[in-house]
Amino acid sequence: MRLAVLLIAPLLHAEVAVRVDAHAGRLGEVSRQIWELAEVGYKETKSSALLQAELKSAGFRVQAGVAGIPTSFVATYGEGKPVIGLMAEYDALPGLSQSDVPQRSPRVQGAPGHGCGHNLLGAASVLAAIALKEEGFSGTLKVFGTPAEEGGSAKVYMVREGLFQGIEAMLAWHPADANGGSLKTMMANIGARFRFRGAPSHAALAPEQGRSALDAVMLFGHAVDLMREHVPSDTRIHYIVTQGGSAVNIVPEFAEVSITARHASMKVLDGVWKRIEKAAEGAALATETKAEQQLIGGVYNMLPNDALAAMYDRNLRKTGGIHYSAEERGFAEKLRKTLFTDPELPLGSEAEIQKIQEGTIAASTDASDVSWVVPTSQLDVATWAPGISPHTWQSTACAGMSIGRKGMVLAAKVLAMTAMDIYQDPQSLTAIREAFDKRRAGFSYQSRIPAGAKPPLNYRDAKLP
Repeated sequence: MRLAVLLIAPLLHAEVAVRVDAHAGRLGEVSRQIWELAEVGYKETKSSALLQAELKSAGFRVQAGVAGIPTSFVATYGEGKPVIGLMAEYDALPGLSQSDVPQRSPRVQGAPGHGCGHNLLGAASVLAAIALKEEGFSGTLKVFGTPAEEGGSAKVYMVREGLFQGIEAMLAWHPADANGGSLKTMMANIGARFRFRGAPSHAALAPEQGRSALDAVMLFGHAVDLMREHVPSDTRIHYIVTQGGSAVNIVPEFAEVSITARHASMKVLDGVWKRIEKAAEGAALATETKAEQQLIGGVYNMLPNDALAAMYDRNLRKTGGIHYSAEERGFAEKLRKTLFTDPELPLGSEAEIQKIQEGTIAASTDASDVSWVVPTSQLDVATWAPGISPHTWQSTACAGMSIGRKGMVLAAKVLAMTAMDIYQDPQSLTAIREAFDKRRAGFSYQSRIPAGAKPPLNYRDAKLP
């Protein structure tokens, strides 16, 4: 039986790839629309609706607004086992608006932009799902619309609601500057807003009557900066002051800082975070202000899956990498000249398939929480030029033009081919589950977000809550 499956696999791969190509133009247009909308986390109303409309038109049953999140959805097709999941993201990043040109040129000054390529991410997953549906399979396919990946931790709340229960393999992917299956983990992170409240007064006439919330923020930031020397060297801590007062001649009554800490181990991160909380308490004590914390997000480190990564690798090598036209190569060359350092990856490596590697990526994702409750693997596909990093205007530019869309189509083909492998050979789920259990090693997942917390739907709003 398994021999027959192996013999028929190349034919099915070719057929599903053709179906991806047939819908690539339309989904490419959808990805461009989402790129132009550039809606931030939990506000992706139109972006989510575009993807839902495509899935409904293809015959999927769509349940919107799950887990108390208006822009989330679950789309289902088929019935019975195997049950395979795909995840779609579509949130943009503040301040990264950019035209699809190789020099800094915001479409709207100060507006959001798709610097992490989520306009491509969601569109590719939907493209793969539509191709699979048309090809036909025995089992169930679910597409999860997961908003606010960029710090909003939407998937954590969806995990809490049990939406991923019953998924036997979750096929994820992410835009990158190279192609490859991966056994790398990603960093756990905890993010919050610390708010300080003091007493206002005239800064010149009666400074002694004021208690500056901004002083507390600055003292807190200084304490965190000093702490960096005394935490594990692979810890990451970053913060911004989101509010610091309203007028220079008024002692600030309110000030706020947004801060995120990361580490590859949740246990280590817990200890670091406790010290950050103590720094906030100390800053409030020293300035006679009051401190409060609003937890915005908390995600785990990624749990890789050896069996799924190997399947990605095989199908990537069958499909090939990205091949630029002369115009695209010229675009990439101009982009790379805008970087402050020489890129590690040479131009041309977009056509290569990287070897599967272990290690830690110094970034975080709420897809990691899903990986601790169902077998999950994340595929990397080159949607921006080699050497370009995410969360930059350069990556936003690529995500809005043909370089990004070529990566989107490649990702959709590999996702669809891998899903078809599992549908045709359900016994492959045994190795996938064994890899999951081995790496989890009996660990019991428990989110760092309090049980009663609700999704922070306004976390991108810098105004007072």
